[in-house]
Amino acid sequence: MNEQVARNVVLVRAIESADTERQILSDDDRMYASRSARELAQWSASDQKSPVTVDHFLQHRAEQILKRLAERTPALKSWLQRRTLLPALSILLPLAALILGAAIDHIADPHRIDLLSAPLLLIVGWNLLVYLLLFIWMFVPSRRAGWVSPEMMRRLSVGKARLPRKLPGALAEALRQYAVDWTELSWRLTHARLARAIHLAAAAFAIGAILSLYARGLMTQYAAGWESTFLDAGQVHALLSWLFAPALAVFPIQGFTLADVQALRFVQEPSPAGGARWVHLYAATLFLLVVLPRLLLAAFSGWRASRLSHRFALDLQQPYYRTLADQIGMGTGPTLLRVLPYSFTLDETRDRGLSAVAVRMFGEQARVMLRPPIAYGDDAHTAMADLRSGGEEDGTVTAVLFNLSATPEKENHGVFLDAIKRQLPDGLLVLVDKSGMLERSLNPAGDDVRVSERIALWRQFCAYYGVPVSVVNLLQPDKYPLDQDSAKAVTGA
Repeated sequence: MNEQVARNVVLVRAIESADTERQILSDDDRMYASRSARELAQWSASDQKSPVTVDHFLQHRAEQILKRLAERTPALKSWLQRRTLLPALSILLPLAALILGAAIDHIADPHRIDLLSAPLLLIVGWNLLVYLLLFIWMFVPSRRAGWVSPEMMRRLSVGKARLPRKLPGALAEALRQYAVDWTELSWRLTHARLARAIHLAAAAFAIGAILSLYARGLMTQYAAGWESTFLDAGQVHALLSWLFAPALAVFPIQGFTLADVQALRFVQEPSPAGGARWVHLYAATLFLLVVLPRLLLAAFSGWRASRLSHRFALDLQQPYYRTLADQIGMGTGPTLLRVLPYSFTLDETRDRGLSAVAVRMFGEQARVMLRPPIAYGDDAHTAMADLRSGGEEDGTVTAVLFNLSATPEKENHGVFLDAIKRQLPDGLLVLVDKSGMLERSLNPAGDDVRVSERIALWRQFCAYYGVPVSVVNLLQPDKYPLDQDSAKAVTGA
């Protein structure tokens, strides 16, 4: 599955999840799309003499649904055709860096080459620091983009947040959810593309500086030299020997001695002799320490982005995809919902309610594996050990169960959730039971403002950690329908 197919599939998943009232996609629409996609996938497999795959089925089904919705809603068609910022940024950023590098007059002073040029030392020093940070970053457990904010990654992945005004409410909600989902799923791909653009910009900046040096050298006779308040000739000679060592080792450029450096001090009469040698040293140093490494890093990032784009990985074990796979006879069996209660002990009634919720979420064959409760403030490693010995099998979905009566806390609930998510980056959801809080509410029917505020708080909390949340009522799972957020989580968030 390539990137574009994955985009369509994730978008259709968001649309079907948000359209719980069947306002934009009827049951007939969905059945027709599935039937057509199944036939198209079979024809395609027959032509290629290969078995039918879920990927092909999802691809054709998503194309069918998006085509139909685009015909019905022109605003959606224009939204689908818009471009993201990243392709333009990949071209404009290196181009701007090239122009800026060529415009640096301080490196190529019109009439002299400063051996202790601050801009030159800054370019080399900055790039060496970046290489060091990249090396350290390889050993950091986090795989996130570091300094890139989530909002910037979202804009690079899916474009502007503003949606067309004429979209139906459910469709607008679906596109907002798609933006969240796709940003999360394409994080590595977007990061690789952004890294390629930045490395190319850094290389272009150094190339611009080199071009500036030689362009001025064609029209001006450089007078090489140096001056310093705190450094003597010996120290400057040592510094330049270290700085230009790679260039002298690789290219056949004439070296320099301590006497040469002493003779080039600007307190004496500047001499034009030897200016070309220092230009060559500057250019060779920039090429070896900046241009070449940055181009190699850009090539690696480009290769990584291409690989991720052509082999985009979707977790087809999520309930939404498993349900669709069942339609073409490629399902992997019933879903096992493994529940980790956090600071929450279930009584017999709520235990039965949990089974009912699992059936509503994953179908009649869904089963529940209720793990021992984790005490408030317990070390997350306890849950980790429990997960490793939990006998995980295909089709297992892990859910962390919280009590709505509890206020979410980063130092307890957040630390625990983050640890579980690192262990299970996919197939994890949060269940928040509101039955206990409704029992103590002045309005058990559900109109209590405190209950609504607490639900909103838990949703924000789970959104911060990037985990889908379902608010359920374990005492009356059939009386209270799953809300929209719950449906999204169930059907593939």
